[in-house]
Amino acid sequence: MNDLRDPDEPLPAEPARRNRALNVPPAVVWFIVALVAVHGVRQVFGPRLDDWVLFTFAFIPARFAPPPELANVVFPGPEAAKWWSFVSHMMLHGSWMHLIVNSVWMLAFGSVLARRLGSARFLIVSAASAAGGAAASLAWQWGGDFSLLVGASGAISGQLAGAVRLIFGEGGSLATIGRQRFEQVRALRLSEIARTPAARVFLGIWFAITIFAGAVSIGPPGEAARIAWEAHVGGFVAGLVCFGLFDRGPKR
Repeated sequence: MNDLRDPDEPLPAEPARRNRALNVPPAVVWFIVALVAVHGVRQVFGPRLDDWVLFTFAFIPARFAPPPELANVVFPGPEAAKWWSFVSHMMLHGSWMHLIVNSVWMLAFGSVLARRLGSARFLIVSAASAAGGAAASLAWQWGGDFSLLVGASGAISGQLAGAVRLIFGEGGSLATIGRQRFEQVRALRLSEIARTPAARVFLGIWFAITIFAGAVSIGPPGEAARIAWEAHVGGFVAGLVCFGLFDRGPKR
């Protein structure tokens, strides 16, 4: 068929690609919806029922290494709670502000990881990072004062760890998140993270803020149980390792 288009006529514009910064992967959306639903349902519980939920699903280091004053205490909930709480604690939050802050971080960095790994592997890395945060909290508070660990901060720290290897890969930066195709980026190797100036500065600031906030007990107002800084660090390390295990490389 002959081309009847006028040669002086401009070519039709290509359809505009959707802004990837606003294109949140379904796994992230449903993760946040689940967090909001759990916290919303807890608001209608009476204090007694909500306490049972906390003791059953929050991570409690004292279950494993009780301080002397709690040596003979029997905690509410089934015995298996001490094991599933390594992950289930990430579904509970101390306040709406705590939940909102975590959701914003997940939208920013969890979306990067979910685009690369897909829904199933994204959720596995998130759960493993939450467990890593709980394990770090247990090690830090072994035999210490009674405390509850709640919130998705450990999981999000792991998501951030994987996202850092993608965001700063191939010369990227925080300013280019909306334009990068993370499915195709070559991720930074572990040895390259420290040699990449932008990644090094970003992680230095993140670790400094995290440790300082824990040291001076800064947390979201109204929070019933503060996420400890060691849970952030433990989740980050777990996410850094798990990303390497589950990432299948760039898709060309």
